[in-house]
Order: sequence, then C-alpha cells, then structure tokens
Amino acid sequence: MARAIQMTQTGGPEVLTLTDVEVPEPAANEVLVKVAAAGVNFIETYQRSGVYRVDLPFTPGSEGAGTVTAVGSEVTNFSVGDLVATAGGRGSYSEYMLIEESKLARIPDGIDLRTAAALPLQGFTSHYLINSTYDVQAGDVVLTTAGAGGVGGLMTQMLKAKSATVITTTSSEEKAAIAKAKGADYVLKYDEVPEKVLEITDGRGVDVAYDGVGKDTFDNSLASLRIRGMLVLFGGASGQVPPFDLQRLNSQGSISVCRPTLAHYTLTAEEVQWRANDVFGMLADGKLDVSIGGTYDLADAGKAHADLESGSTTGKLVLTV
Repeated sequence: MARAIQMTQTGGPEVLTLTDVEVPEPAANEVLVKVAAAGVNFIETYQRSGVYRVDLPFTPGSEGAGTVTAVGSEVTNFSVGDLVATAGGRGSYSEYMLIEESKLARIPDGIDLRTAAALPLQGFTSHYLINSTYDVQAGDVVLTTAGAGGVGGLMTQMLKAKSATVITTTSSEEKAAIAKAKGADYVLKYDEVPEKVLEITDGRGVDVAYDGVGKDTFDNSLASLRIRGMLVLFGGASGQVPPFDLQRLNSQGSISVCRPTLAHYTLTAEEVQWRANDVFGMLADGKLDVSIGGTYDLADAGKAHADLESGSTTGKLVLTV
C-alpha cells in the first residue's frame, strides 16, 4: 500500500484527504516512479472544485520528480534507478505515480528532486508559449500577467534570454520587486493596463500578451495588442472568460486569440525532450532561477491549495512525499 491524496467529491480544499491506496502496476508503455516531490498547480484546483471534470475517486497531480522503480515491457529509454521528472504523470500527489514513457524526462546531474519537481509544468508551459504558440523574436514587446508567479517568473527569464522586452503585472510592491528581480523591463499594477502599456509602446501595443489570470484581465490584455497582435489565454486564476463577440478581433485590428494547453504541445517524446533539454539545460547552466514559494507535507495538500487560490503566494508550491 501507499499513501496518496484522494478526493471522493468535488469542493473546497477540505475534500483532499490522505488515504492508503494500492501501488499501481505499469502498463507496457508506462514507468512507475517513487515520488520525492510533486508540484502544485492551478489545474488541480480546477479539478478539485469541479471546473474540470474528473472521474471520482481521484488523486490529483500530473507533475513530479522521483526515482524509477518499475518499467513496462515495452519501455526502452528508462531503467530502474533513473532520476526523472514529468509534467504528464497521473496522481503525483502520492508516493507512487504512473507515467507514459513518452512524457518522461531525465533529470540532469546536480539538480535536486524538489527543484526538479517544481519545474516541468510551469517550465514546459513557458517554453511552449513563447516558442510554439507564438514564437517570440528578439525585439518583440511582450505583456504577461502575474510576473511574480511561477509561470510569470520563468517566462520573464526565458523571454529575456530571447532578447524581448517584457512588460508584466503584479498586485503588490513586494511582488513587483520579485518580478523586477526576474528581469522584467516594466512592472505595472493591474489597473494600469492597457493605458501604461500603450504609453510604453508609443501607442502601438504589444506583439503578444500572455494572460493566465483570465476573467479579470482578459479585456485589458486584449486592448494592449498591436494590430495583428496575439492574445494567448493560458489560464483562469480569476475565473473563466465568458463568451464574447468575435467581431471585436476585427475591429481592434485583426488580432487573434488562442487558448492553448500543454498537452497539445507535448504530443511526442521528441517534443517533450526538446522542451526538457532547453528548460533543464537553462537551470543547470545557472540561467534560470526557480522560485519555490512554499513546501508542504503530502498530508497538507489542502492547505497548499488554499494558499495557492488566495493569491498570496509567490513562486512554486511543492508537496514533499
């Protein structure tokens, strides 16, 4: 048996309870990993609250790092004892999780498991957003939300490595200082968008806006775009964006909106490995700073969710198993 967080109904953080479960067996193309640490992400709060439907009972968590303990009969790239990380596992809020071989990445030497667990989902997300959904070029001006958060901080560092100008938003002076330390060129309050953005860009607007906040910021992000700019909506921390008239995209200058998800940008083992090599490579080279804003015991997963949803945290939250 193994300890795991399980929910038998949707609701608030209190529905996450510690229980004993059977250790799963890997299928032919799967790897079983003994989890050392698991990342806590907003998608799990959506699953827990019922915004995203899941089959119950359910153990949350797709992100984690640990040691391979068993491999399926068709697995060729990993062996027992390998140190690995993933953003595409199942049930990482547990002592053991299953992962398809194609969604797994090796952890380079010198990176500890807690840090490795904090990076894949937000790191791979930042990577696909700025390299694939919209391929940011040197000289582009980019708007992001929540510059002191996990994705926001990583994205700023990756954008600066691509020689882009970064405008980001935060909700406090403390968070503004964090965003500045990550390399943001301009840090604005949420209520200064779009006016300050247009002032910074001499009325042109930004080439691309990455919005992970959703309902409360969507309209202002949209109004910050240049002609033929793109808004990439990748989250809904403040709630889901309601339907809107597509003619707005025409009247504002043939702008576009995309709502991507990481699963569609990690479809093959080669794509996962490309993103892992870039992200872990930057970390190993000292070019990427991973901010861990809180570490919780597995039993305290509910508190981690409550803290994440409160908006009071900075950086990544991690469960240690």
